[in-house]
Parts: sequence; C-alpha cells; structure tokens
Amino acid sequence: MDLTAIEIVGDRTATSRCDEGYIKVARLDVRNVYSDGSTSKTYSCDVMSRPQSDAVVAVLYALDGEGGIEVVLREAPRVPIYLRRDKEFVHPDPREYLSLHEVVAGVVEASDPAGIEGLRVRAHAEALEEAGVTIDPGDFQPLGDESFASPGVTDEKIYFVAGHVPSGQEAATPQGDGSTMEEWCVLHRFELGRAIEACRTGEIPDMKTEVALLRLADYLGWIPQLRCFRADLPPELAARYSPLGLGS
Repeated sequence: MDLTAIEIVGDRTATSRCDEGYIKVARLDVRNVYSDGSTSKTYSCDVMSRPQSDAVVAVLYALDGEGGIEVVLREAPRVPIYLRRDKEFVHPDPREYLSLHEVVAGVVEASDPAGIEGLRVRAHAEALEEAGVTIDPGDFQPLGDESFASPGVTDEKIYFVAGHVPSGQEAATPQGDGSTMEEWCVLHRFELGRAIEACRTGEIPDMKTEVALLRLADYLGWIPQLRCFRADLPPELAARYSPLGLGS
C-alpha cells in the first residue's frame, strides 16, 4: 500500500489555546540582564515545548557483506513539511514532501531510567517500534554528546546513539507505537556513504539524520569518500586519524 496524499479534515487552530495540546507554545515578553545591572528592551519570544523535551536518535547499522556499512532508514509522512506546498517562499521549492527518510528517533519518556541507561532503553524501544529490529539496550553506544534541535524556538535536546543490527536479523514490518501517525512507513537500507550524500544533495532533507550518519561514520572509523576504514589507510595516515570527540 502506497501513500498518495495527506488530507486536512479539520483545523482547530482558532479555537485552541496555546497552552493546550501535545505541543504547547509559551508566548513570553523577556529582556536581557547585563553584568552592569542594565537591561535590554523587552522583546517577544515564543517557545514551543512538549511534555518531555529530550529525544534519542538511534542510527541502526550493519555490515553489508562487502566490507562496507549499511544503515536502516524509515520513510514516513511528515505533515508539517508536506504543508509547505501551500506556502510561498522567497527561495522557491518545487518539491512535494509527502514522506521523509529518517533515522529511528523518539522522545525519552518520563518512565525511562535516568542517564545513558534511559537513552539505551528508549533506543531499544524505538528500534523495535519503528524498524522492527531487536537490539539489546546495552548494545547501543553513544555518539558524542547532545545537541539542541532548533534553539531559537524549542527547548528540545537530541541525544545520538548507534545500534548494530545483529547478524542475520532483517528489519521486519514495524508495529509502531499504536498511533495513526506511525501507521504507514517503509524501511530502506542505504550504504552509509550513499545516505550521507543523499542528505547533502537534499534527497534526504533531514538534519538530525545527516548529523547521526556523520557521527556514526566517525565512530566506526569509516571514511565514506574512500569507502574504507581507518585501519585500511596507509600506516602514516592511519596514525594521524583521530575521531572527533567520539572516543576511539
């Protein structure tokens, strides 16, 4: 079954308060306070937030049998970017974003354990829900520290982890989280370098996915442009190679 369109069957915007719903908007008047005791002029600032502001991005990968790396991406509808079709932009965008390829991701729940263990538990749950893949929570490895998604408008913070898909396990039809939003999705396997290139060319226009893939390549010591690992480099070059803040 293919996805052909997304229909808007109702618009509750005019009758909804900004502090209602899953995503809430705080409309604030703020000012900066400086070290000399002075303050800036008051200015407006809207802040979007949801019940849990932390999210985990789990990039799932496997060896492709030819010495390379494959990553699992999910294709699903994303209403906000689909509705760009109804807007006009200074920089014209002729594409229609009916669906988007992304790495597995999900909001960290209040019931999840604190710290890295909670991120691993959530990554395990999201991998199963969104990709039909079972990876032990302890097998997820952090890919550096966290990053804010869009700090001008939301307090959401993203944590990146990598999970190796066990040998012989194929991604199955994901069950989703029970919501209609996750009812339709298609799983794809990309060679890692190809996936990064698709992000750069706009074929996969998702920032968190590009960041996650680049961090994965660095973590694994994989050089996409050369399609080889750090260990495959001549000794003098391999000795100069250093992961960028992700450990050895």
